[in-house]
Amino acid sequence: MERVGSGEKQLEDCSVSNALGTWFFSVAGALLAIPVGIKKKSLAPLVFFGTTGTMLDIIMGISQCEREHAERQMKLLEAQNLLANASVDGESSTESFTNVDK
Repeated sequence: MERVGSGEKQLEDCSVSNALGTWFFSVAGALLAIPVGIKKKSLAPLVFFGTTGTMLDIIMGISQCEREHAERQMKLLEAQNLLANASVDGESSTESFTNVDK
């Protein structure tokens, strides 16, 4: 169970770093909101586009992290399958040698 908790912790750390590391949509939302806010003489567009951009940055960071996590899990699964196949092949070749001796 400890191993699963460790994987969840790595996923959480990755999500936080990716969510905080992206800024494109936040800046784009602010750049879009400034002229709209000036034209409407309101801060509502800045609030709307700023929060929407921030949420998009967070979502993009989390989805990227989930993709990386899934790829890592697939590589681990493939490595386990290769080891299992190698051990099964080793056992079958050992059995064939013992049958020849009899």
